[in-house]
Amino acid sequence: MSERLRVFVVVLSLCGCGWPAEAQQSQTPQGPQTVADIVDFLMTNQAVQTGDFERDRAAAEAARDAISRALQINLTSVPLASSSSGFLYRLNPALGTMERATQSFGSFFVERALTIGAAHASFGMSFFTTGFDRLGDLQLRDGSAITTANQFRDEVSPFDTEALTMRIRSSTATLFGSYGVTDSLEIGAALPLIHLTLDGERLNVYRGDPFLQASANASATGIGDVALRAKYTIARSSSGAFAAAAETRLPTGDDENLLGAGAAAFRFLGIGSVESGRLTLHGNGGIVIGGVSDELNFSGAGAFAVHPRVTVSGELLIRRVTELHELQLVSEAHPTFVGVDTLRLVQGDSATTLANAVAGFKWNVNSTFVLGGHLAFPLVRHGLTATVTPTLALEYAF
Repeated sequence: MSERLRVFVVVLSLCGCGWPAEAQQSQTPQGPQTVADIVDFLMTNQAVQTGDFERDRAAAEAARDAISRALQINLTSVPLASSSSGFLYRLNPALGTMERATQSFGSFFVERALTIGAAHASFGMSFFTTGFDRLGDLQLRDGSAITTANQFRDEVSPFDTEALTMRIRSSTATLFGSYGVTDSLEIGAALPLIHLTLDGERLNVYRGDPFLQASANASATGIGDVALRAKYTIARSSSGAFAAAAETRLPTGDDENLLGAGAAAFRFLGIGSVESGRLTLHGNGGIVIGGVSDELNFSGAGAFAVHPRVTVSGELLIRRVTELHELQLVSEAHPTFVGVDTLRLVQGDSATTLANAVAGFKWNVNSTFVLGGHLAFPLVRHGLTATVTPTLALEYAF
């Protein structure tokens, strides 16, 4: 042990701050634990001695809240599959029969202004699984996310660090349906079924020696927040339409396991569409009030019917979320040892912009069955993100 480290340890002992990690034991939670409990355990179980317990606790709790909120935002407020069916029908007055209103099968998340058509209905299911690997700029899986550290000011690297590793995966199957009350009014609902797993550990490295400070895992399965939706076409012409939509998400998910927001959310949306043969363009703009966070959202999509049975689409989804916080390392002078700085992971500013790109296809397999698949990619490193999220969907209209 170097002389400076020896003095540091002595000062900590005299101050009653405890002993370094080699004198401690690895900890695991006892008894049944929710996902929120495990996040709390991993974030607040600290071994690095900083001489300021209150500041340590406040920073750890703020970081815990940021991670929990990021998880809830990804699980409870992400856009659901579009309420519009792949098939849209309208009455042809000249023939007196119902016929397809568009040649394309539409996009996945961006709403189109036309409704499914009077007395028509559709039902479907989508499934996706996501392994989150980043929280903002923090890598979650490789053990590089430092939460607390002590560092001599004239040295490049800290001599006492704690790093967090978290492996988080969510799998969601969403059942959805819509019904055309009239040619202008459509109602619908969506029921998400979520399976969430979290496995994490906190590693203390003191003087180059690693020590597993804490480890824990949890899983939860249940329904998420149920969505009730309505859309009304305000105006339409041969080349486009404009509509308004509203959505309510009921607090049916278990918020203790981060499967639900714990409060109702209301979404109001304006929708514009342009139809030109095989090409359709759609734009959405709206607000969300309540739930896990208020937000503004804007999205656009283009869909092209490359074949009467096949449509390809691309989408851009942008959300401005008010209650999502970034995490950053902040350095402050150690209160009891001159020449040492303490680094803590703390919450940054709120109101973060999320942006994703989506590319996929829809295939009319047989009759009124439509099979779809798409890939979603994050365009910015804000909140919890995965490198890519694949989704499969099946819809039946009648």
